[in-house]
Amino acid sequence: MRTIRLAAAAAAAALTLTACGSSGAEPPAAESAPETRVFKADNGEIKIPGAPKRVVATGYAVPALLEADAPLVGISTWKRGIPLMTDEDRKSYEELPKIAGEAAAETNYEAIAQAEPDLIVIGVPKPVLADIDVKRLEAIAPVVAIGPSVPSAWRELSRNQADAAGALKRFDAVRDEYKAKAAEVAKKYADVLPKLELGHVGAYGEVAKGNFQREFNGSWGTNVAQDAGANYYGKVKVKGGGAKDVSEYPSIEELTAAFAEADAISYSVGPDGKPSAGVQYVLDSPLWKELPAVKAGKAFPLRYTEAATYQSAMKALASVDEAFAPLLKK
Repeated sequence: MRTIRLAAAAAAAALTLTACGSSGAEPPAAESAPETRVFKADNGEIKIPGAPKRVVATGYAVPALLEADAPLVGISTWKRGIPLMTDEDRKSYEELPKIAGEAAAETNYEAIAQAEPDLIVIGVPKPVLADIDVKRLEAIAPVVAIGPSVPSAWRELSRNQADAAGALKRFDAVRDEYKAKAAEVAKKYADVLPKLELGHVGAYGEVAKGNFQREFNGSWGTNVAQDAGANYYGKVKVKGGGAKDVSEYPSIEELTAAFAEADAISYSVGPDGKPSAGVQYVLDSPLWKELPAVKAGKAFPLRYTEAATYQSAMKALASVDEAFAPLLKK
């Protein structure tokens, strides 16, 4: 399906160019697609191909460029994103050569060289770049590092990655589809969600340390729900950079204080609907059962909270719609 779609797109582009050429209204294709361009990335202003033909992607760039139909020739593994992929993207993911593991330190430089890329897109946080020999990669192909900051920034992050890879057409189409759907869901809950003070229990609490994860606006578990009109009150006591700017890890004894004012509480669960050990720890706590929102039957599980692309966010948005549906009955 991917090959057919690309071929169809190429044919359509050829017809468009022919029509434009007859009227003289549009410049030739060669002028609109320069041989190289300068791209601003985390690692500086990098000269990259104007229309890359062979792209290697790592980290968060993997799902973004799979969805955008970028010309990928090698990727890192991205196991956390597999349940969020479409069947087509998962097939491509499985078939593409793996040039790195889950961690940046697992980069296989020889495998990258063998893939003969004309562009390498590194999708890891800035601090993690220290685990990668960027100079060695630059000897193979231009390298653009475009990594995450706060979780909700996946929107800009993924578009920048698609832009570098010359794959904005497909990316923007999926983005617009998501925005239209989010507007529908927000309209559906316009008389309910914006009026509520919400709290969220994230997936990464640490049972051994006796803490839980509380997520605020802009975090993994909250940002898609926000597109539907949800508002998660409060903010972290001390910003720790990245995701720690929008989430914190109080002790389980602070559960009552954290959510006493919450009109409703959502919590992260896996794609299969099962909570992580950190979330189950909260759900099993006697303090949880005494929270006003829980007593009122307003505790809602959200799936696909690790969504970091518009296509995967469509699944997260559907889960938000499903989870909050009971609010419309009251």
